[in-house]
Amino acid sequence: MIAVLGAIALVVRLTPFLMPLQAADIAQTDQAFRFYDRNGLFLGTVLSADQENTSVVSLDEVSPYFQQAIIAAEDGDFYHHGPLDLQAIARATYQAIKHQKIVSGASTITMQLARMLGDRPRTLHAKLQEIWVAWRLGAGMNRQEILTAYINRLPMGGNIYGVEAAAQIYFGVAAADLNLAQATLLAAIPNSPTYLNPYHYWDNLKQRQRYVLERLVAEGELSPEQADRVFQEAVTLQPRHQGILSAPHFVFLLTDQLDTSQNPVIRTTLDKNLQDFVAAQVRQSVLNLNQNHVHQGAAIAIDNQTGEILAYVGSTDYFTPQGETDGIQSLRQPGSTLKPFLYQLALENRIIRPNTILADIPTYYAIPDAKLYEPTDYDEKFLGPVRVRLALGNSLNIPAVRVLEKVGVEAFLQRLHQLGFQHLTEAPDYYGLGLTLGSGEVTLMELANAYRTLANGGKKSDLVSHFAHPESATTFLSDSSTWQLITQMLSDKQARAIAFGVDSALNLPFPAAVKTGTSSNYRDTWAVGFSEKYTVATWIGNFDGTPMQQVSGVAGAAPLWREIMLHLHQQREPSAFSEPAAMVKRPICALSGKKSTGLCPVIVQEYFFPEDLAEYEMDLDDFYQEINGEIRLVLPPEYDRWLATQTTLAMPQSGLKILFPQDGDRLLSDPNNPGQLVVQFQTTNQEPVQWRLNGNPWQPDDPQNPKLRLTPGPQTLEIRQGDRQDQVNFSVEVAPSQTTKRGFSVN
Repeated sequence: MIAVLGAIALVVRLTPFLMPLQAADIAQTDQAFRFYDRNGLFLGTVLSADQENTSVVSLDEVSPYFQQAIIAAEDGDFYHHGPLDLQAIARATYQAIKHQKIVSGASTITMQLARMLGDRPRTLHAKLQEIWVAWRLGAGMNRQEILTAYINRLPMGGNIYGVEAAAQIYFGVAAADLNLAQATLLAAIPNSPTYLNPYHYWDNLKQRQRYVLERLVAEGELSPEQADRVFQEAVTLQPRHQGILSAPHFVFLLTDQLDTSQNPVIRTTLDKNLQDFVAAQVRQSVLNLNQNHVHQGAAIAIDNQTGEILAYVGSTDYFTPQGETDGIQSLRQPGSTLKPFLYQLALENRIIRPNTILADIPTYYAIPDAKLYEPTDYDEKFLGPVRVRLALGNSLNIPAVRVLEKVGVEAFLQRLHQLGFQHLTEAPDYYGLGLTLGSGEVTLMELANAYRTLANGGKKSDLVSHFAHPESATTFLSDSSTWQLITQMLSDKQARAIAFGVDSALNLPFPAAVKTGTSSNYRDTWAVGFSEKYTVATWIGNFDGTPMQQVSGVAGAAPLWREIMLHLHQQREPSAFSEPAAMVKRPICALSGKKSTGLCPVIVQEYFFPEDLAEYEMDLDDFYQEINGEIRLVLPPEYDRWLATQTTLAMPQSGLKILFPQDGDRLLSDPNNPGQLVVQFQTTNQEPVQWRLNGNPWQPDDPQNPKLRLTPGPQTLEIRQGDRQDQVNFSVEVAPSQTTKRGFSVN
C-alpha cells in the first residue's frame, strides 16, 4: 500500500516535467504605453487592453536593491527551495494551530506567480491548481525567469502593475535607477496594494518598509545602522498623474499605430510647451467666435525639414462628448485650399505661365444630368482680366475652374493622390470641376503635409510622430521651380490685398505663405501656411456640420494660424523664401500680362521661364491703345458684358496716380520692426518719375517698386512726371505694444 501511494506521489510530482510552463508561454505582450514629448516631458499613459498600467522589463533593467528587497520581503529562501517551500508550509501550519490564527504565510514567489497567472477564488481547489501551476513553472523556468515574470506582474496599487510602471509613476525614475529607500518602499506595496498605496496610506507603507528593512538585516544584506538611515531618508513622490495630461488625440492616434511588443516608453516629436500653447489658442479662438455659432477647432504644427509633428490639437477639449472627435483626422470639404496645387500643376505642365491672364467673369459650365454650373466668389464680384498671381492670391473661383478645365480633373486628382490625399477615392467625374473649389473631402493632416511639400519645393515625405518612427522614403514630385513660384505668390501680401485687404490676419511681419478656405454654407474654415521652417494648418467649424454664421477662412481659421505662427517665430525670424530656380523677372503690364508699349498705367514684375523670354519681347501689350490721340483700354470681346458693368477702369485724366497709400489713410507701424511701405502708382508712359516726401526730394532704390521707410507722423507724398503730378496725404502711427506683431503691407 505504501509503495502504491509512493508511486502515485512520484507520478504526480514528475508529471509537471512533462507539461512545463516556459517563459515564452507566459510572456506579457500587452502593456501600457507611456508617452513623453521630445524633451522628456510627460504627456500621458494609455493603459493596456486589460486597463492596467504596466511595463515589462528584463531582470538586468531592475535595480539590485529592489531584487534583494522583494525577495527578502516575500520569499527569503527563493534561491534555495523548489516551487513549494515545505519547511515554510510546516511552520505556517504549526503556528496557525498553536495560535488559532494565521501568523505567517507559506507562499513562495513561484506560488504567487502562479496565482497572478489566473483569476481564481480563494478555495482549496484553487490552491491545488496554484500548486500544480507552480510545479509546472518550476519545471520549465529557471529562478531568474520566474523572478522576472513575478516582478513585472506585482500589484503596486490601483491599476499599476510591475516594478517599472511603479518606479516611473511614484518616483519618476526607471526601475534600474531605484535607490535603496525607493526600492524598499516599492517592495513593501505588494503585501497589501490597496492599503499600502503611497498616495493614500503613506504611514502604513512606512511601517511595511521597516519590515522589509528588517528582513534585509536578517538576511545579512544590511546592518541595523544602514537600515535606520534608509528608513529616515526623505523620498519624494511624483505628482499623481491622471491618465493623459496633454495631446490626447495625438496619444490615442499613436497608440493605434504602435506594436504592443515594442518599447512601451514612447518619445514623441511633440513639444509639450508648444502643444499647450496651441491648445489654449484653439480654445480662445473658438470662444471668440461663439456668437457666430462656432464650437470647435483644430490645429497642427510641423517642422518642414524633418516632418516632425510639433503640436497636434484635435478639438477644444477631448474630455467632452463632442471633443473626442479628432478634427485633424476628420474628413471635411477643403474649400479653396487645394487651388495652389492646381496652379502649380498647370505651371509645371506649361498650361499656363506666370503672366497668363485669366478671365474672372460670369461663366457657365454644362454638367451632364445637372443644371448649369456657375462658380462664383463669396463677394459675388468679378475682377475681369487677372494675372495668375492675383487669381491665386485672392482665391478667385472662376479662374481656378478655368485652369482645372485645361488641366483636366483626372490629372489634378492624380496629383492630389501623389500629395497624399488618400481619401479622394471617387472617380474624376464624381468631383468634376468643383474639385478645385472643395467638392472632395480631405483631412487637416493631409492638407498640412501637402503644404509642407509645397514649402519643400515639391519634395514629399511622410510625417513623423515619434523618434522610433522608421524613416520614410522621399519623393520628388517635380522640378522645384514651379513649387517655389507658388510659394512666392502665396507670400505676396499685395497680391491678395483685393480680397483680404492690407491689414488682414494673413499678413505677418516675416516671410510666410498662406492660403485660406471656406466650404459651402460656411461649414468649415481653413488656414494653411508656412515659413521656411514650419508649416501650420488650422480648422474652425462644427463637428456636426452645422453652418457657422458668416465666418470665412480669414475670419475663422486665419487668426488662429497667425497666433501659432507668431509664437513659433518669436525667437528667430525665418529666412526669406528661395527665388524660383532658373526663372527670371521681367516688367509687364499689370492688366495684360505682356511687355508694355509705354501706354500701360501699372507696371509690375513677374517671373518668366527662360524659354518664354523670346515671346515676351515680341508679344507686346495690346490692352492699352492710343486711339485718336487718347489712351483707351481695349479688352477682348469675352469681357464686353463684364466691362459694361464697370465704372472704375477709366484712366485718370492726368495719366499719373498714386494708388497706395490713398489720401487720408492712417497706417500703423510696428515699433519693433517699422519696415517699409510698398508704394503703388500708375502712369501712362515709361518716362522717369520724380518723388517728393514732405516737400523734400525722395529717390527710391527700385523705381518700379518704390519702398518707403515708415516714420511716425503726418506724411505728404507727391509724384511728378513732366507737367503731370499727383499727391496724397496720410499719417503713420506707432501701434500699441500688444499689436506689434500685426502686419499690413510691410516688407
